[in-house]
Amino acid sequence: MSPLDISLADLIARLDEELPEADELARISEARLRAQTLSDLGDQLIDHYVSKAKRTGASWTQIGDAIGVSKQAAQQRHAPAAFARFTHLNRHSIVLAQESARTHKHDFIGTGHLLLGLLGEPQGLAHEVLTAKAGSERSVREAVEAAMPPAGAKALRGHIPFRPESKEAIEQAHRASAGLGHDWVGTEHMLLGLIHAQESTAGRVLRSLGFTPDELRDTVRTLAAERKSGGDEN
Repeated sequence: MSPLDISLADLIARLDEELPEADELARISEARLRAQTLSDLGDQLIDHYVSKAKRTGASWTQIGDAIGVSKQAAQQRHAPAAFARFTHLNRHSIVLAQESARTHKHDFIGTGHLLLGLLGEPQGLAHEVLTAKAGSERSVREAVEAAMPPAGAKALRGHIPFRPESKEAIEQAHRASAGLGHDWVGTEHMLLGLIHAQESTAGRVLRSLGFTPDELRDTVRTLAAERKSGGDEN
């Protein structure tokens, strides 16, 4: 098998070439963003071949064996139904939510992590809606952090599972998209999904910031139409 035509030295050289005036801390931040992108692309690469394997009749047990995880983990990570209609920005927010769980040393992805993931995607419509209501990104972040469980003892490596309320929020995001007549699931739909998971951390935080389901839905409807007419992804 031929190795990928890329190396650590190539990645370092390219980053240094593109940011010649940046200091080392700025390069760390940029390196982290690029690492997240590479990780996301890697997941999408696996998803592509998982989808092809499913079409040829492979079972989730066989796919899990090929990936090196359990059947349940393979199905949760790569089943197409959950994220097939998610926009690129919304998929990235899910990646950020997982990293938030890892940073907080939690062994689950909760709705608080999902909300922080949306906040970490500044191009998403959810970020615009959140910061407009709260006044600043910092205000939202502080509210979420205050509501999160204490940090764990050790960061979890590998796959981190979604909590049931997070799965519910993702399902509600699909319903919100369908209810608005949209053919995509963007960060704004994820935000609607979170506020409908009423007993969750994110649901409580959103209500504390002054959001209501009906008002948020109307806001999303208006802003999504404006963005779509401008050709933007949410």
